[in-house]
Amino acid sequence: MSTQPKRTLRLGLIATTVAVVLVSAACGGTTRGSEDDANPAGDRATGQADPDAPLAEGLDVAFLPKQVNNPYFTVADGGGKSATEEFKGRYKEVGPSEAGASSQVSYINTLSQQQTDVIATSANDPNAICGALNSARQAGAKVVTFDSDTKPECRDVFVNQATAEGIAANQVELIAAQIGGEGKIAILSATPNATNQNAWIELMRAELAKPEHSRIELVAVAYGNDEDQKSFQETQGLLRSYPDLKGIVSPTTVGVAAAARYLSGSEHKGKVALTGLGTPNQMREFVKDGTVEVFALWNPADLGYLAAYAGAALASGRITGAEGEKFTAGRLGEYTIGADGVIVLGPPTVFDQGNIDQFDF
Repeated sequence: MSTQPKRTLRLGLIATTVAVVLVSAACGGTTRGSEDDANPAGDRATGQADPDAPLAEGLDVAFLPKQVNNPYFTVADGGGKSATEEFKGRYKEVGPSEAGASSQVSYINTLSQQQTDVIATSANDPNAICGALNSARQAGAKVVTFDSDTKPECRDVFVNQATAEGIAANQVELIAAQIGGEGKIAILSATPNATNQNAWIELMRAELAKPEHSRIELVAVAYGNDEDQKSFQETQGLLRSYPDLKGIVSPTTVGVAAAARYLSGSEHKGKVALTGLGTPNQMREFVKDGTVEVFALWNPADLGYLAAYAGAALASGRITGAEGEKFTAGRLGEYTIGADGVIVLGPPTVFDQGNIDQFDF
């Protein structure tokens, strides 16, 4: 797409934004007036969408993961690249090497200055990048969060792996079955501020409070910061602090692989159960050597793929992010936007010795 049509499209989007901001409307249960600048790209409830609009070609699509060179995000962003190539856009990945709370801000600012059409990001912190994202939206970018959300007013849509309730219930069910429904367990998380991790942990606590899990005690939550060596050391520390620990839940791909590596070479192999969210390629050897019985995950490539198509639909005017809107995401088919602009990929897949060789990611 040439520079002039792209700038014309941006001017039209900005004009629509101004008109929308002048209208007082409700969004996500909060009433926003014309002087509320927390939602500079306009209110989802009053935006005009054309579901029959063609997908624009030549869109600049940038993926900003929590950290680059993280195996999970390498796969997820690869799915975004595949989708972008399908709708003839221009793809790139940028991001920090460490998953700090504010480490993504400078990248967002640069993408905004470059007039990026779609920014797809997994937030390290729900608040730290909000100002930068809203500035990017004011400049014309459409913002899609995936994997880990910001506050709803800081993006256009959020592509969720699965419902938080479903993930929490799944993780508790998997660990409970392995430890016979009783004993001490710990959680090995990613960063302390990760939106998705904290939501899952709170919901796991709620699951564990149910009568059927009354004999399971959550004794600690450790944070490996999505770093392999720190996660390895945190696993070691948990087992030293709690020698009678029966199980560990690690709902992060870096953490669960590091924990599995520690357990596989320790006296705790086969005695301490481990489950979590991991990729089949990371976990295959640990499933086959008996360190891990079962774990779960959605397909991260599909997550990135869906995020890219959602961004393209937003940038093309097919959707605004309002509840009930529908769009087609390539080979994944049709999706419907839920409350607060949330799009759910689907339920997680459970992996074990019987099916792990059927997957390659």
